[in-house]
Amino acid sequence: MEEIHLPHDHGQRMEKEFAHIPAPDAFQTVADVFKQLSDGSRIRIFWLLCHCEECVINLSAMVHMSSPAVSHHLKQLKASGLIVSRREGKEVYYKAAQSRQAQLLHRMIEQLEQIVCPAEDAAP
Repeated sequence: MEEIHLPHDHGQRMEKEFAHIPAPDAFQTVADVFKQLSDGSRIRIFWLLCHCEECVINLSAMVHMSSPAVSHHLKQLKASGLIVSRREGKEVYYKAAQSRQAQLLHRMIEQLEQIVCPAEDAAP
């Protein structure tokens, strides 16, 4: 490991932390996921897709948005790997990905907004 010499000595020994700091691209992955949080409508669509699999038309009705607007958000969510899609005939259905990032984001949204997950609310 390359030794790092800090310009100011504040009496802290950071060698352990430097040995474990992730590469810059690891932080970029986090930044890309957090970019999805920059729009409330996108967060709402993602949260819905954590609880159901739906087509654009139904999602549009659920969130009171136009189909092109919902499609735009779906494209961004899919590009970030937070949702997946499947085609059945002419219809395309979307749902949250089963990835660690998607699951963490789902939980974070619910905790920040103090939303009870419908699946947990139904548990005895």
